[in-house]
Amino acid sequence: MKITDLRCAVIGKHPIVRIVTDEGLYGLGEVEFTKVYLKPWVLHFREALIGEDPTDVERVMLKIRQRGSFKPYGAAVSAIEHALWDIAGKAAGVPAYKLLGGKVRDKVRVYNGSIRQIRTGDRPEDYAADVKWMMEQPQNFFMIKQGISFHSNMKDTIEGFHYGVTQKKAGYHGAMDQGAISERGFSHMLDCVAAMKEVLGDKVSLALDCGPGWMLPDAIKFARAVEKYNLMWLEDMLTGDYVPWVNPQAYRELTTSTSTPIHTGEQIYLRHNFKELIETQAVRVIGPDPADVGGIAELKWIAEHAYMHSILMAPHGTANGLLGLGALINVCATLPANYIAFEYPTASDPWWEDLIIGLPPQIVKDSMVDLLEAPGLGLDIDAEGAMKYLREEDAGFFD
Repeated sequence: MKITDLRCAVIGKHPIVRIVTDEGLYGLGEVEFTKVYLKPWVLHFREALIGEDPTDVERVMLKIRQRGSFKPYGAAVSAIEHALWDIAGKAAGVPAYKLLGGKVRDKVRVYNGSIRQIRTGDRPEDYAADVKWMMEQPQNFFMIKQGISFHSNMKDTIEGFHYGVTQKKAGYHGAMDQGAISERGFSHMLDCVAAMKEVLGDKVSLALDCGPGWMLPDAIKFARAVEKYNLMWLEDMLTGDYVPWVNPQAYRELTTSTSTPIHTGEQIYLRHNFKELIETQAVRVIGPDPADVGGIAELKWIAEHAYMHSILMAPHGTANGLLGLGALINVCATLPANYIAFEYPTASDPWWEDLIIGLPPQIVKDSMVDLLEAPGLGLDIDAEGAMKYLREEDAGFFD
């Protein structure tokens, strides 16, 4: 079997990758909906792929892996890798998880991810009402993650929240405020955490997405202040999101200063850039995203390495879309005992739910998702239904 073409079309908000072969099999991958601009970057790999056997996944990846990078550019490589595994599974007639070593669980646990509403504000009562709404959703999530501090609007709505750099250009994803947090800002965050925990009690766990942008002294002080609430983790306080580096030394000082678990990793590309974080036990939880880290095999390698160092896994994935959900389900079925849950992605536009073939009407039940048993990553796109969402330049995408 040989690859005859690599295609990429923006359908709605997502660049969708389609690898075509001379035997009629094809594979699909999805880039996060925040990265429409990556279509040309995906397509520049065409020359490297044509003529290769797509079932030799690692051989193909050796040709293209070095051209990825930290978020966002690793997303192009990752989506291609997903499409390769999709073809490999179809060629073998088995779900992709069978090719990754087989399942160790029959269902995979997820947390709320992109199941959320627009919060009414940034006051403690707004946060309390928001988690109450999430608790009442039919998915019955075991854990809820909320954004605070620099990963929320409170940096703008709470006067004098911090003393650092303020980003003026609204709507540019990836640029965030950073700096020392004021006493007022600090007290406000603690009030919000207390309000949420009063609603959640010990029935539903709470994690906080915090940054990046914190200075280390503030991060230590806050992590210690919330120890009594037994949070699942504090995420991306120092680096993360679109920060193209890791700071293991600072993270290790933060981690060893508190009993609150510290989490990072969504923007990191490749296992090599997790090595020091893991081997120095700089954090307690890591969250690589299969749509950014270099793919599902890359994520599995990282999970196994983390397991040997007693570091927990909670993969990122909130913007990965429904095809991305298929990739998450397949790889997380194979992960070792350090797996907690992955961040659940939903359709970026409601009509995606009508286009994706292979998902049940209710995907999440009691915070768990069933494995997909169809070959490959288990999902497909209704080509006829998707045609009306294609741009003119992408008219031949499904040919």
